[in-house]
Amino acid sequence: MGKLRPGDVEWLALGHPERDENRGPERLNDCPTSHSQWAQSWGSDPGLLAPPLPRPLCSPTPRPLQNLLLLWTLLNCGLGGSAQGPGEWTPWGSWSRCSSSCGRGVSVRSRRCIWLPGLDTCWGDTHEYRLCHLPDCPPGAIPFRDLQCALYNGHPVLGTQTTYQWVPFYGAPNQCDLHCLAEGHAFYHTFGRVLDGTPCSPGAQGLCVAGRCLSAGCDGLLGSDAREDHCGRCGGANESCLFVQRVFRDSGAFAGYWNVTLIPEGARHIRVAHRSRNHLALIGVDGRHVLNGNWAVSPPGTYEAAGTRVVYTRAAGPEETLRAAGPTSQDLLLQVLLQEPNPGIEFEFWLPRERYGPFQAQAQALGWSLRQPQPREVEPQPAEAPAAPAAGSPRTAPPAPDPCSPCPDTRGRAHRLLHYCGGDFVFRARVLSRLQQAQETRYEVRVQLIYKNRSPLRALEYVWALGRCPCPRLDLHREYLLAVQRLISPDGTQDRLLLPHTGYARAWSPAEDSRVRLAARHCPA
Repeated sequence: MGKLRPGDVEWLALGHPERDENRGPERLNDCPTSHSQWAQSWGSDPGLLAPPLPRPLCSPTPRPLQNLLLLWTLLNCGLGGSAQGPGEWTPWGSWSRCSSSCGRGVSVRSRRCIWLPGLDTCWGDTHEYRLCHLPDCPPGAIPFRDLQCALYNGHPVLGTQTTYQWVPFYGAPNQCDLHCLAEGHAFYHTFGRVLDGTPCSPGAQGLCVAGRCLSAGCDGLLGSDAREDHCGRCGGANESCLFVQRVFRDSGAFAGYWNVTLIPEGARHIRVAHRSRNHLALIGVDGRHVLNGNWAVSPPGTYEAAGTRVVYTRAAGPEETLRAAGPTSQDLLLQVLLQEPNPGIEFEFWLPRERYGPFQAQAQALGWSLRQPQPREVEPQPAEAPAAPAAGSPRTAPPAPDPCSPCPDTRGRAHRLLHYCGGDFVFRARVLSRLQQAQETRYEVRVQLIYKNRSPLRALEYVWALGRCPCPRLDLHREYLLAVQRLISPDGTQDRLLLPHTGYARAWSPAEDSRVRLAARHCPA
């Protein structure tokens, strides 16, 4: 709009604004008397203004006083302060009903721009579209685009009296135009634009709005650029979470399952990768493996765990990866099944700031259960007797009688199978020390190979047996295959590995190793 010329007169009187076909900004020709009249003029429907006031409020003004007029108008008509631009928007109207009766559709709302002579128009859009979700359409429902093409069935088109049956055609350039193919013929016709809310193409996320294919941002508005940050906040800048990125390089003292890291509740954008013949494993809060548990390698694929989907891939490289979008609804324990030295396992995820402190504390204690490290104790050895005089033949003291009666024979396949399947842990270990106290015997063992475990084991463990003459009895510095049970006291203060009376404890040998591996295949699922 041009400026006022000398002699020009501008009368401001509130009336119905004129608008063009493009619903552009509207020019205000009246000035209301009060803020309340502005509110009444806007009403509940944006852009509908009240009837003209009975008298003009502004006097004819020559050009020298134009700036004064504009300042007076802004102050007295209440247009300053909240305007989004030099013009003034009316409030947004209410959202329309969804364009679809099932599935996804579009809802729209609008507003109008009120502007004054000599000022620029409002900043922003007159219409806003959002995605609406309704219950899924029933099986066999006709797609929205098919219905629009079918409206022209049996009606003459193309200037002739010939009629056709029409079906959607997706090979034309603009996917938001209604292209329909004449069945049984080699041509299609364009019937203008599709209706708002029509999917751009089968299976696509975008919807057609005013002839354009738009996708919804995280705020639900179509055409919006709003995206979730790594913390899961719409339009955020990653300020509410922290990025955890580390490499696990522990080579492991024996083959078996080793803890890598705790993946806490709330973790997002999880990624784990390594290149070796080892295998990644996941354990849920219930202690069960999600994949690659019990010495069995799971096939690549998608697994449900802690409220998210875990994508497990394994290449011939060999390269193995785990990916999950999150957020996790529970803690997950990441392990590695070591079969060769660990070259390094890379893992990363995003974690809410408030969960980082507890994660650090748990990560430091990872691998240490309630069985806390204790000072290593060795069995006391009797003091050496003074040397006897060399004269005469040496005298040998008679051996002290064994106060413990012989243990019953526990050999056999059935015994091995019973304790392997019923035990919580089966492993190969070397006995380092033995301590008898009260009515218990405690062995300190070095774990060398794990066949079965329901929770993490340390390299050094204590194994307890009942009585001062336990059966089976373990000799110092020998290697055994042991099947033990986990025993937790009711108050939770003790967490022990218990070797049952007449349980499974066989001297290790290659043959016994093969028998144990065979027993694992016969345990009930």
